[in-house]
Amino acid sequence: MELHVRYEGDDDPKKCSARKLARFDLAELHRATRSTPPGVVLNPFADRALSPADRADPGDGARHDRLVALDCSSETAEREAFDLQGIHRSLPFLVAANPVNYGTPFQLNTVEAFAGALCILGERQQAEDILSKFSWGHTFLELNEEPLRRYADCADSTDVVAVQDDYLEAE
Repeated sequence: MELHVRYEGDDDPKKCSARKLARFDLAELHRATRSTPPGVVLNPFADRALSPADRADPGDGARHDRLVALDCSSETAEREAFDLQGIHRSLPFLVAANPVNYGTPFQLNTVEAFAGALCILGERQQAEDILSKFSWGHTFLELNEEPLRRYADCADSTDVVAVQDDYLEAE
């Protein structure tokens, strides 16, 4: 799958996973919303959860073989995410493995968001490939092994939310 990032550049460049993906030609950065191509937009504010069903193309004009993430500060995230073209989907319950947010649910950095989405969409090898560029990358898959497997087995967003609810009730 193609990986694209609407990149604000308002974070520490040394800790930015999106910039590192771009350095390895694993993702393309876009400095403006207009230049960011449509696709499946990973938007934490979206009403529907990402599911394997989002891999199919319902004829809405968005590329379903393209993931789009937003890399910006939390202050601009909601405003910027709504401007991106494509189908907007939120990621279900996953736990961060990055050094800044280790162990914190829903606090994924860009590479973790892409990896989680890729696993849910049946692209596990690509998820492993992008995470391999980070010393802690394998830990993300280890921490989330069971939920990622369960989400990938779901038929649609409703099923994904039901699986997520199992994890949230256990918290």
